[in-house]
Amino acid sequence: MAQPPPLLASRQLEVGYLGQAILPPVDLEIRAGEFWAVIGRNGSGKTTWLKTMLGLMPPVKGSVEQSRADLNLSYLPQRKAIDELYPLLARDVVRMGLDRKWSFVRPWFGGEPPEVERALDEMGVLGLANEPFRRLSEGQKQRVLFARLSVSSAHLAVLDEPTSAMDQVAEHEAFTLLDGLRKRHGLAIVIVSHYLGMVRRFADRALLLDRDTQTALSGAPSAVFADDRFQARFSERPPPLETAEDGDD
Repeated sequence: MAQPPPLLASRQLEVGYLGQAILPPVDLEIRAGEFWAVIGRNGSGKTTWLKTMLGLMPPVKGSVEQSRADLNLSYLPQRKAIDELYPLLARDVVRMGLDRKWSFVRPWFGGEPPEVERALDEMGVLGLANEPFRRLSEGQKQRVLFARLSVSSAHLAVLDEPTSAMDQVAEHEAFTLLDGLRKRHGLAIVIVSHYLGMVRRFADRALLLDRDTQTALSGAPSAVFADDRFQARFSERPPPLETAEDGDD
């Protein structure tokens, strides 16, 4: 049986700054239902690659292609990039995934869409619907953001270190919730993560990036982890579990 066309693909994609590539060319295809993990040491170029794939940065060379004009993509940046100053309730954050034109200065009128409560319930945080988002715990905030993802009808969800501020129990719960969303809704997931144990358990595809050794390697996690280039970077000591990447890399 022929594979469906990829939702998003990179063709000899080189990423970097001011016309200078920081990684070798990357060729890969992301299809519906796949769980991709982007891994590498701090400063390896993961976020730069991610932003280029999303069209937030121009490529140095190569291209990014999508198979459908109506591709619905949901992007969750690193936690430090999410503004928590606005007085939003948890339900407001979820509702924003349903109507991208909604804002805290122009609230929703006409009653609560039923999808909002269903998504909050799906993520186990319906009881927090009327709590201020900024007062929630990190794990609760992540569940609310996943509920927002659930109502967005996204084809592809891209998450940049969504579990970096969590302990290992909450981090495992977050991966489990994401995997459940993938299976129930058929969306593709691309996640940047340092948690190699969770990558091995949940991801079916992995991309290793390393600007220091000029490595860009993709494939099944077992194959990537067995590669000499991975072993050379991670065999001596494990990557940091709690520290988010510095800057945009």
